[in-house]
Amino acid sequence: MIRENSARTIVFVSLFAALTVIGTMIKIPMPTGAFAHLGNAVLLLAVLLLGYTKGSLAGGLGFMIFDILNGYAAEAPYFLLESFVVGAFAYGGFLLYKKNPTHVWQLIVIGSLTGVGKLLMTQLKNTVRFIFLGNDLPTAFAAATIKLPASLINVVTTIVIVALLYFPLKRILKR
Repeated sequence: MIRENSARTIVFVSLFAALTVIGTMIKIPMPTGAFAHLGNAVLLLAVLLLGYTKGSLAGGLGFMIFDILNGYAAEAPYFLLESFVVGAFAYGGFLLYKKNPTHVWQLIVIGSLTGVGKLLMTQLKNTVRFIFLGNDLPTAFAAATIKLPASLINVVTTIVIVALLYFPLKRILKR
C-alpha cells in the first residue's frame, strides 16, 4: 500500500479514479446489451495498492464519473456502493495473505473472491431491476442470470490483468 501522506493519497485516489473511467470506457459489447470492460481490474488494483477505503473510493468515483458522462447517471450511486461491496470481497481476500500476496496464484484467489462479490452484486441489481419492471421473483432472477456472461468475462479479464500488473505496480509505488 502507498505511504501515508495526504497530498500523495489524493493524487493516487484521483489517478485510480481516472484510470477506472478510462478502463470502463474500453468496452466489449455483449449480446445481452451489457458490456465487458477493464474498470473492475483498476478497482481491484486500487484496493490492493491503496487499501480498502481509498481503493474502493477511487473505483467508485471512477465508475460514477463514467456513468454520469455516458448517460447512466441514474446508476451512478449504485456503482459507488457496489465498489465498496466488491472492494470488501477483494480486501477480504487480501487479508487472507496478510496484505502481502507473494505469488500469482494468490492474486488469482483474491481475484476470484472479488469476482464472487461482483457476480452477486450484479445478480442482485438485475433481479431488483426486473422486479421493478413488473416480473415476479423467479422470472426476474432468471432474466438477471441471462445478463451475467458480461460480468463473468469482466471477472476473468480482471484476474488476468491484476495477475500481470500487481507486482510491477507494487514495486513502483514502494519508491
